[in-house]
Amino acid sequence: MIRLSLLVAYVLFLAVYAWKDWYRALCGLILLTAVIEHPDMPKTLFGIQGLNVWNLLLLAIVAAWALSRRREKLEWDLPRHVELLLTLYLLVVLVGFVRLLADPGGLFEVDTTAGIWSEYLVNTIKWVVPGFLLFDGARTRERFLLGLLCGVAVYVIIGVQVIKWMPPGTVLSGADLSARSLKILQNEVGYHRVNLSMMLGGASWAVFALHVLPRRLVARLGVLLLAATMLYAQALTGGRTGYATWFAVGLALCTLRWRRYLLLVPVVVVGVVLLVPGTVERMTQGFSPETEDRPAVAQGHRDGSVDDYTVTAGRTLIWPYVIAKIKESPNVGYGREAMQRTGLALFLWQELQEVFPHPHNAYFEMLLDNGWIGFVLVMPFYAVVVFHSVSLLRDSRSMLFVATGGACLALVLALLVASVGSQTFYPREGAVGMWCAIGMVFRAKVLRARAEEVAARAAEAEAGDSGGADSGSLPSGGFSSRLRRPTKAPSLDPFLWSETA
Repeated sequence: MIRLSLLVAYVLFLAVYAWKDWYRALCGLILLTAVIEHPDMPKTLFGIQGLNVWNLLLLAIVAAWALSRRREKLEWDLPRHVELLLTLYLLVVLVGFVRLLADPGGLFEVDTTAGIWSEYLVNTIKWVVPGFLLFDGARTRERFLLGLLCGVAVYVIIGVQVIKWMPPGTVLSGADLSARSLKILQNEVGYHRVNLSMMLGGASWAVFALHVLPRRLVARLGVLLLAATMLYAQALTGGRTGYATWFAVGLALCTLRWRRYLLLVPVVVVGVVLLVPGTVERMTQGFSPETEDRPAVAQGHRDGSVDDYTVTAGRTLIWPYVIAKIKESPNVGYGREAMQRTGLALFLWQELQEVFPHPHNAYFEMLLDNGWIGFVLVMPFYAVVVFHSVSLLRDSRSMLFVATGGACLALVLALLVASVGSQTFYPREGAVGMWCAIGMVFRAKVLRARAEEVAARAAEAEAGDSGGADSGSLPSGGFSSRLRRPTKAPSLDPFLWSETA
């Protein structure tokens, strides 16, 4: 009752405060996402589908934002190519939903029209909204830093919850780590351990990317310690795909920007193994006969060989069936939740006596639901996000560029890598922090382009005053991106444009 009262007070305060400063209220809403899946969080109010505290607060903030835009003189300046790709992305989601609504038969859980609207349309699109509200409002240095930090802080709060509820890693074997994380984390944190492992795997590197912001060495070391803490929390989830994701994301970021830290990766891995020995058992499960874990109906491999069923948790067994189904309708797929609605999930249950409600591969899910047409309309958006993130990460003219690009790249790459074995490209609550980082990347791109233009005009004016001498002015690149920039570049204040506005 006390926690519920505090929640209501928190939401009411932000709903009222939004009319004074909608941006800060939005940051409070983003932080609330860290506990939105907790079992104690009320899912509905007065029994009305879709009516909950998070949705109500979002509506209040959107209303306050809409009314204050003219007062704040905000212009929607999202780059046109990004706007087009985002529109196509959401159009694919909408078409898939309409096809589901037309033929909802076979769904495992949701069986009402109101539930379908809420779960598969509202509860998909709404998670994208905070990120682009951040984009629209982060036009000052203070707001930009606040938005960037809040997007990453969501995962920090989740990581703290994982550490709080999981037993110390030193007392957990691989089996204990798997069993306890599956039960405890779902009951106490609300997110599934597979999703938590992916989220925290990207979050640890996102926090790491922020270490370039503080000027004091002590503060930087504190950020690095926090990144290590997120890695420890991830180790406690027992999510094997997430472990591999952490390594892949770290390899990419360090190769692009911080190569010297590659030498520390083995040291960090050894440290995690010492703190959570069960991670080794989890990673090696299925590589020996005694660690095999497959149902009787899935038996059939030779003793001494690697058990692909155990290693991939049954994924390689079901993927041939999924691929065969995709080939039956390769261009347009079957609509949202095709795995269930086509009867494929039921067939797999009859064959394997195990429930597979989705393909456990986000790429296959997108192809199964929306075909190649939907796939090629969605994936370019992520390609553009990665491209712009890398561009910012490698731009040494401002550490704000580096931190923003690094944090976004870490979170997006975590999704793209982990999607090979799980996840989904339909936006959901666990991806809110990632969408916030995406919004901040595009704001940084706009800020950089404007600052370049201001710096170029100032350099031209200085050159004119000095008789046309070469001033070494910075080029004006508009929204164009350059992946390769000089390591030692002249400083560029992202908010230089605002000083001349």
